[in-house]
Parts: sequence; C-alpha cells; structure tokens
Amino acid sequence: MLAILCPGQGSQSPGFLTPWLDLPGVREHLEALSEAAGVDLVLHGTVSDEETIRDTAVAQPLIVAAGLVAARVLLGDTPLTSSTVVAGHSVGELTASAVAGALTEQDAIRLVRTRAQSMAAAAAVTPTGMSAVLGGDPDDVAATLERHGLTAANANGGGQIVAAGTVDQLAALAADPPQKARVIPLKVAGAFHTHHMAPAVEALEELRPSLSPAEPLATLLSNFDGEPVASGDLNLDSLIAQVSRPVRWDLCMQRLQDMGVSGVLELPPAGTLTGLAKRGMRGTAGLAVKTPEDLSAARAFMDEHSRTAPPADAPIAEGNA
Repeated sequence: MLAILCPGQGSQSPGFLTPWLDLPGVREHLEALSEAAGVDLVLHGTVSDEETIRDTAVAQPLIVAAGLVAARVLLGDTPLTSSTVVAGHSVGELTASAVAGALTEQDAIRLVRTRAQSMAAAAAVTPTGMSAVLGGDPDDVAATLERHGLTAANANGGGQIVAAGTVDQLAALAADPPQKARVIPLKVAGAFHTHHMAPAVEALEELRPSLSPAEPLATLLSNFDGEPVASGDLNLDSLIAQVSRPVRWDLCMQRLQDMGVSGVLELPPAGTLTGLAKRGMRGTAGLAVKTPEDLSAARAFMDEHSRTAPPADAPIAEGNA
C-alpha cells in the first residue's frame, strides 16, 4: 500500500524549484498559483535567498505550490483512490487535501494565502519561535517544556518533539534542556500550533463560507489524531483548527503502519518526512522526490507499492474528532 506525504514549513531551501521549471507546463502552473496566492512563486522558488523564503507569508504558499506542481507532473490527470493514503505535515495538510481531492487547488491556495498572512501577523505580535527537542526521556521532556511554559507543538515521532513559545521561553529551554536531549532552534518565525495563533483561526473561519470542500478520493489522514477524515467538511474543520493545536505526526505514522503501508513517497520540498519515517516507521520503504530526476524512480515506486495490498484486518476509522 502506498502513502503520499506532503512536507511542512522549514523544508524549503533556496532555488529548490529551479529544475522543475524545465518541464512543460510547470512555469505556467506556478504562475497561475502565484496569481491566486498573491506571491511570486517562480521568483521565490528559484532566486530568493534563505531569509526571504523563511518568511511565513512566502514559505507556506511556496511549499503548497511545490507539492501541487509535482503532484500534477507525477500523477497527471489520474485521480487517486482510497487504496492510496495521503498525509501532510502542518501546512502540508493543505497540499495533501488537494492531492486527495478534498480541496480544489484554488481553494488550497486561497486557504494557504490567508493562513500564511494571518499566522505571520499573529507571530509579529509577540516574538515567538520553535525548537526541536531530540531524544531524552519523554516524561522528562514533557516536564521540562511545562516548566518553561512551552507547548509541544509537533510530536514527530522517533524521539522528536518541537517546542513552541516565546523567544524568552525558548532561550530558557536552551539553557536548561531535558537530560540527554538536544535542543535545535528551527528556521520558523512563530510559535505555530499554539494559542499564539488564535487570530489566524479566526481569519480562516471568515474564509470558510467561500470554500467548497469535497469528500476525499484518497484516504486522507488528519494531523489531529492520525485518523482518516470522513468528509470534506470534517477535513476543513481540522485544517482550520490545526493552526492553533499540536500536530500529531507520530500518530499519522503509526496509522500508516497499522494500515499496512509498505512505501511512503514524499513530494517536494522532500526529505524531512521520509527522514522521520526512517526512524518512526522502520522497515517501510521511502522515496523523496526532490528534482525531476527522481520522477522515473517515483513512478516505479508508486507502481510497486500500489500493488501491495494492505492486511485484510487493517482498521479504517470512519472519521476524526
């Protein structure tokens, strides 16, 4: 069974879309997405520097657009079915929702435009950020984050938690980390998936009436609890609430294993989620699609793992909370 994964913010790097522009139709696709996003995605995906594409208002539309472009090249006009699982990390859930058919591309871009701008505005109110906490005893890590007033914003599995909070709280964590753990500051400009992002939730709720969610064609997992979403409306509920609540990628990976997924393929900007899968889904094959040179291998990978049937008793949930 195949899973298609869509990465989140922080996975981008300068110039990562440059080789994709050599493919027929990609530039035109990116230009159309740029118009909808209100951001020059061709410019930011090719020549903008690291600091520029770190900006939340740029990074989020860029990451979603990259996944949509690569998915169109890779999948063509062939719709996915429920035998393929799709999941995205944080803003990658918007990419995943479009790839799975639960959102149109236009709605995904409209959502990410509002999401990015409102999250950037919320982040500007108070200096905040995020740091990865690698290793350590889980109970000790949880106690340390609580002591410093931080939120475990991302549970990424494989012994990785992402702490989020104010700059001062993160500095205190760096000076007083959990035992046997490393603390690594992340290149993001806000405490995403925490109460600091409440204004962004309000902005997305205002956008909701103009969107047209649909029942996903593929099996689409939620960051909330790792369970498949039962409808387009429930998926939209989850996408909006996700902005200010933790991402449980550990539960998504566990669910992929429970469903009998044999291979995970990550769309650009790829590498982060296949890296997490190596630690959290041991024995599962992975392929990161980084450049067009990976497309031939990706198609063979998809064909191989699409033919692998899940166990007959693999549980499929009917919805998420």
